[in-house]
Formats: sequence, C-alpha cells, structure tokens
Amino acid sequence: MAESPQTTQQPDYPENIDAAVLKIAGVVILGVIMSILDITVVNVALPTFQEEFGSASDPLEYSHVAWTVTAYTLALATVIPMTGWAADRFGPKRLFMVAIGLFTAGSVLCATAQDINTLIAFRVLQGLGGGMIMPLGMTIMTRAAGPRRMGRLMAILGIPMLLGPILGPIVGGWLIENASWHWIFLINLPIGLATLVYAWFALPSDRPEPSESFDFVGMLLLSPGLALFLFGVSSIPEKGTVADPRVWVSMLAGALLMLAFVWHSFRPQHPLLDLRLFRNRNLTLSVIVMFLFVAAFFGSLLLVPTYFQQVRGESTFNAGLLVAPQGLGAMVTMPIAGRLVDRIPVGRIVPFGLLGILAGMFPLTQITSETDYWKIVLALFVMGLGMGGTMMPMFTSALKSLTHQEVARGTTLININQQIASSVGVAVMSVLLTNWLPPQRIWYAVVGSWENPGLVTQLGGQGVVDGFLAEAGDAFASTFWVAWVLVLLTLIPVAFLPRRREESRMLDTEAPTGAAAAPPPH
Repeated sequence: MAESPQTTQQPDYPENIDAAVLKIAGVVILGVIMSILDITVVNVALPTFQEEFGSASDPLEYSHVAWTVTAYTLALATVIPMTGWAADRFGPKRLFMVAIGLFTAGSVLCATAQDINTLIAFRVLQGLGGGMIMPLGMTIMTRAAGPRRMGRLMAILGIPMLLGPILGPIVGGWLIENASWHWIFLINLPIGLATLVYAWFALPSDRPEPSESFDFVGMLLLSPGLALFLFGVSSIPEKGTVADPRVWVSMLAGALLMLAFVWHSFRPQHPLLDLRLFRNRNLTLSVIVMFLFVAAFFGSLLLVPTYFQQVRGESTFNAGLLVAPQGLGAMVTMPIAGRLVDRIPVGRIVPFGLLGILAGMFPLTQITSETDYWKIVLALFVMGLGMGGTMMPMFTSALKSLTHQEVARGTTLININQQIASSVGVAVMSVLLTNWLPPQRIWYAVVGSWENPGLVTQLGGQGVVDGFLAEAGDAFASTFWVAWVLVLLTLIPVAFLPRRREESRMLDTEAPTGAAAAPPPH
C-alpha cells in the first residue's frame, strides 16, 4: 500500500492532549461515571427498598432486596463478552449510544417500579446497557489517544472509576434523605440525555468492519457460564458458606461452561473472547495484577463505609464524606501517574503505588471501635495516593500491548477480568466479616440501638453493647488484614512487569493522522 511508509513515522498523533481528544474523553466520562455511581448508590438504598416494598405483615428479606444488585451484575456479565465483537461489527459510537440509551431507559423504568420484583427486572435492562459502557469507553478513548498519550487519557478515565464508588454513598444518602429513592434512578435521565446529544456531535463517525462472523457457540458457553459463576459468588454472603448448593452448584456449572468456552475459543478464527491475546506476556501479567488488585480494592472499599455506619453510628451521608479522602488522594496521583506511564516503564511505577496502598491500609488492620477519625481519614488518603498510582498505569500497560485491531477485544477481556475480580473480592470480604462479627441477631440489635436506645437495655446495658462494638472492631481489623495480604501478594506478578521502555504495538498497525475515526487497516 502507498501508505505503508507512513506507518513507521512517529507523529501520527499530537504529543499533547488536544481539545479534540478531551471532547471525546468528556463523552466517555459522563457515561462511565453515571454507570459506576449507579452501582454504589443502589447499594446504599437497599434498606430503603426493604421499607418501601415490604410491610409489617409481609416483610422483605434482605436477600430478596439484594437481587436489585445481583440482577444488575448478572446482566453485566451476560453482555460484556459480546461487546468487543459488536464494537467491531457496528462501530463503537453507535453501540455506545445504544448502551447509554438502554441504561437511561432502564433507570427511568426503575423509578416507576411498584414492587421489588418489577424493580429487579428493570435493573436487568439497566445492566444490559451498563455492561457495555466501560469497555466501549476504553475502546473509544484508546483509539482517540494513540499509543503515546494513552497513559494521560486513561488517567482521566480513572477518575470516575475511583470516585464513583466513593461519591455513590454521598449522592445516594443525600437523595434518599432529602428527596426520595426514585431520584437515585431519575437523576440518570438528564445525564443520559446530555451524554447522547454530546456523543452524537463529539464522537467520530463509525466505519465498522462487518467481515467477522459472530461466535454463537462461544456466546452460548461464555455468557451463561460467566453469569452462573458470578451468581454463585454473589450468593456466598447471603448463604455464609461455599457449601450451600445454590453457591457451589452455580459456581461449578458456570466454571464448566467457561472451561468449555476456553477449549472452544481456539477453534474459530474470531472467537467471542480472544484468549490468544494471553500469548502477550505483558497483557497476561497486567491481567493477573489487576485481578488481585481489584479484588482487594473493591473488597476493602465495602468495609470502610460499613464500619463508619455500623460500628460508629454515622449516617450514610456522613460515612460517604468520611470516605471521600480516599478519592482525593487518587485525584492527586492519578494525573501524575498517567503522565509518567507515557514515558516510564510501568514496572517502575506500579510498585510504588502498591507500597502506598500497603502503607495506607496497614493502620486499618489495627482499627478498633474507638480509633480516632483523623487516623482513619489519613490512612484512606494515603491509600488513595497509592491507588491513583496503580490502577490506570495497569490499564494503560495492558492496552499498550495490543495492536489497533485487538483493542476492542482486549478491553472486553480486561473488563470481564475486572468484573469477576470485584465480585470475588466483595464476596470474600463480606463472608469473612459476617463470620467474624457478633451473632447476626445480636449484631442487628446493636446497630439498631443507634436509633433506638431502648435496645441497649434489652442487650444488657451500655457495657455489654460496648463489648459487642469492640468485637466488631476486631472483625473489621481482621478482614482488613486479608485485604492487606492480597495487596502484598500482588507485588509478586508486579515484579515481572517490564522495567525497560517498550513502544506500543499500536504503532505497527496505526493509520495516519485521524485514525481515531478510521477502521483498523487490513
């Protein structure tokens, strides 16, 4: 081809982040922060759903209400594997707008739900849209940035990824206390409509490649397999043991289907999920590191606001404010790490981020029912500094190891890994914490005594309650030890990350300037 000499030239993309790329990043951030905020906002609203949809004569079990979270997660698991193929087939702009539309429509329908089962059904529709937003956003931003600016642009994307789980309790608590539970869903309507209009004008036009055939066999194996496995994992906190049939049967069936998919995936030329990408050493190491890190991060993220609410008696809103320093710490280091990863090998950046997380999390392993707030807040800020120097460099390292044609499939693989890791991390931390807390019946009474002082007398007086709270503080400390060890183990695969500068593989297959809108060359 006449253009082939140009593919070896360096200046296919500007060196600095320009206005055109920032405009694209703004679209993606709006969509991503909306979907991530929704997850944590709904977590905060679960007790409210119990009160609204239950009654004294027909109370709702927490496990039933928790399906509003589980159904969303399972819908995500079903649709994520198909996103890479669909992005190549229909184009990332069209699919991104469809995903935003589904998510927004699902949000509005959730606000109209009259009973818990209807709400759960509408959450599935929300999840079908939400599951595509993150992998599509990563694909769009990677193609827009080019290899030399990827770190800085991924650092921008990382802000909603880290702030979403932290701002969720604040936003959700404020809306529930000052408006109604309907507004945790209705707030997505103006944001979703604005994102659709913004995307229509800001995102480059699609030029899809319709040549690849769809892997129907892979879909029938992977999507239900992933959903069954995550259903089993998500059931662990409710059942309290892996030995329950609902847990182990679902996990086993899901694992068998996923193993069958692994065997099948090397047969078609274009599998639903391209496991051949694991031949890339840097991608494999990045996926392993991200799995351990995300499991520890999302698992520990569950613990801190729960501690503030259940052990210290803080409101949902106040607990969210107390957790906010973690996000502020990440905001300090994430732009710095994003700029550095474009110039310095990831193996020389991530270890320092992980050491920051270990330093920040260690005081939490010593937490008690009377620990000074300033010590906890300082520890969270230091953890945030470490997280900002870890998550986005790892994402960038994984994406830079992909060719232009592999980006859509690679982001799908990374997001499936993240979804499994976060589900496993939350399930493990929830089960450990539940088993180490005082007996459930007593603990519910202790937590209820914050609003009903009469329960203190029923439990045996303030001295007895203080003893239970001290026991609960030890339970949280022990669970933080597990998260700390998991982060420590992450240092093992991190030691094998590249420590020498490597050019992005995208350079070998990029089209000339304007490739953000162009299809991969043949």
